Parts: sequence; structure tokens; C-alpha cells
Amino acid sequence: MTKLDPIIAVRDIKATSKWYQKIFGFRNNHGGDHFSVLVSDDDEIILCLHKWEEHNHPTMTNPSITPENGLLLYFRTENMNNIYQNLLKAGCAIEEDIHLNKNSLRKEFSFRDPDGYLLTVTEFHKYEG
Repeated sequence: MTKLDPIIAVRDIKATSKWYQKIFGFRNNHGGDHFSVLVSDDDEIILCLHKWEEHNHPTMTNPSITPENGLLLYFRTENMNNIYQNLLKAGCAIEEDIHLNKNSLRKEFSFRDPDGYLLTVTEFHKYEG
């Protein structure tokens, strides 16, 4: 079995972890000042947060670089409308409002997290063929 635990570098672990919990409903399964593991209701690891410049990881040493360069966090979910409402309640700016993606034929929208990472939320679907 192979699993992927995506890790993004952030400025403030606790604040960013709380933001993801508020918007997506994730739980913090492991937390501290330097690392956080966010999980779904069924304890699946969704996203890990790592503090910039900690532990000498080569791709996490320069917080002045553009964090979203080459990265899109794409969430397939059955809770798209709830997440959208949570964003509005939190006063978050929507980068791209709900629309039909011509490639996936699913509704989606995009926004940025507190560190500038671009996130896209789409209706849950399985990849076919």
C-alpha cells in the first residue's frame, strides 16, 4: 500500500491549522509549534502543515518564495457547499466562484489559504479512464 501525506510550509502552524479546521471541518491529529497533521472524520490524513525554516528541509527553508508556484491543492468532497458557506462566513475572498469545470464536468470554486496557497474545491467524483 502507498499513501501520500502532502505537506505544505506555513508561517503560523496553530493559526493555519485552526483555519483549515474551521473551513473544512478537519481535526488536528498531531499538533505543535512546528508540525500539524490534519485528518478527516474517518482519520484519513488530508494535509500536513510544517513551519517554514524548521528541520532543514531543503524546500522549506525560504519563506520569501512564492508558495503556490507549481502547486494546487485540489479537494474532491461531498461537502462542497458547506465549505463554500464556511468561507463566506469567515470573510475569505473567493478567487474563482462556483462554476462548471469543462474538463471534469463537475462544479468547483477556488480560493487561497492564509499562506497564499491556491485551493480548489470540487464535487466529489472518481477519476475515470
